[in-house]
Amino acid sequence: MNKHALTHSPAIPSSSRWLVLAIVSIALLLIVVDMTVLYTALPRLTADLSASASAKLWIVNIYALIVSGLLLGMGTLGDRLGHKSLFIAGLVIFCIASLCAAYSPTSGALIASRALLAVGAAMMMPATLSIIRLTFTDENERSVAIGIWAAVAFGGAALGPVVGGLLLEYFWWGSVFLINVPIVLVAIPLAWMYIPKGQANKTRPWDFVGSLQIMAGLVGVTYALKEIGKREPSWAIAVVALLIGIVFLAIFVRRQQRSLHPLIDFSLFRNTMFSSSVAAAIVSAAALLGMELVFTQRLQLVLDMSPLEAGIFILPLSLAAFAAGPLTGRILPRLGSAFVLSLSLLISGLGMGAYLFLHDAATAIQIACLIVLGAGIGAAMTAASSTIMQSAPTDRAGMAASIEEVSYELGSVVGVTLMGSILSLVYASRLVLPDSMALPDITWDSLDEALIVSKDLTPDMAQMVNAAARTSFDGAFVAVMATATLLLLVTAGIVWWTNRKAASNRL
Repeated sequence: MNKHALTHSPAIPSSSRWLVLAIVSIALLLIVVDMTVLYTALPRLTADLSASASAKLWIVNIYALIVSGLLLGMGTLGDRLGHKSLFIAGLVIFCIASLCAAYSPTSGALIASRALLAVGAAMMMPATLSIIRLTFTDENERSVAIGIWAAVAFGGAALGPVVGGLLLEYFWWGSVFLINVPIVLVAIPLAWMYIPKGQANKTRPWDFVGSLQIMAGLVGVTYALKEIGKREPSWAIAVVALLIGIVFLAIFVRRQQRSLHPLIDFSLFRNTMFSSSVAAAIVSAAALLGMELVFTQRLQLVLDMSPLEAGIFILPLSLAAFAAGPLTGRILPRLGSAFVLSLSLLISGLGMGAYLFLHDAATAIQIACLIVLGAGIGAAMTAASSTIMQSAPTDRAGMAASIEEVSYELGSVVGVTLMGSILSLVYASRLVLPDSMALPDITWDSLDEALIVSKDLTPDMAQMVNAAARTSFDGAFVAVMATATLLLLVTAGIVWWTNRKAASNRL
């Protein structure tokens, strides 16, 4: 998102305005769905590409890592070149990368394709809200348009596993990328014809170096977490990666503090509501995407659901998140940001905790837990986004919007990395099999690989390995859900306490 000042274009016909909204919303939906659409495809993808547990996490994570690293820089680049031009260029790159990803012959090729996909997404994402602000000059219409935008942004990620499951019911795993191509090919000429051009600001500097610095920092820290999550980690590699990540992040912070046109003005974080909302956005995204990564695998690998059945099972969470966003926006002014933010995080934590204890209960009870979780997460993310924008001064609106988007992307990276590492670590530690079976080490890397190994064993040995691996995975699933629950509940308490303390200090 970028909310820098935009020059107003001549009045656009009403039908064209809503068509523009449809174009940018579809593009946004593709961007956020691509963050989670692979969750239901991971089991098949692992088998077809012989992807290791580490490769799987990079396939999922590289997208959000690069998007979060480039978002801030792409926002200022959009100011320089014009948001329409950058949006269309992003669509073209997204289309090419989708084709490459769909036909990737190896896990390394898929990781590279996902990285290119992220570049296209980072070019489009900051432009979507700026285009809406330029197109809708009437305040009432703009509010409705932004509400629709928010529902797509927050509900789209939860919808990813559903889309993936539907496609995988009838096609191969590459279809989750190939579906982007015809949609983008239709969107490009429509965007060219109907999206207003706006005015480029050639004097606005573009800090590409800063974008690379923060991306390098995030990759270093993420790689360290992944290494620690292995069954037999190399502590030297983990420490070196962590130090590299910290150094690059420190250099980035120093550069921003000295810059006349910083990507991030860190003085914004002195505002308690702003900083607590950023933390809430990160934690909400981390809990949702980390949980979905593990949850969709459990549905397929432990409960033997098809990708479509797994997608349908998680659909109530998606629908609840979609519905909660606009409703939260309506009650936020009346109840106050701090109260709604802490309450929604509490509801999310209770929903996650309820599913933790009831994940083997009747289907109706499980669905009820997912609805509570989805509603809480949708409300939390809407409240966090609104509060971030309201807490920032007018001349920092564009920067605040970029920080809000980076918070979501960073949260997804933290969630997938942290929960994926916990899953791998607990699974490996709980899986106990006789040494006499002489199984390959990959059996302890992930449930996917253990099931692949068992196909070459005798029926009795295969049954033993499958049963032990599924039991170990269930134990790891419980650990992930418990971690996500704790994160949400602790964050709810911190947000409530810090804002209450800030309010009392103002009296």
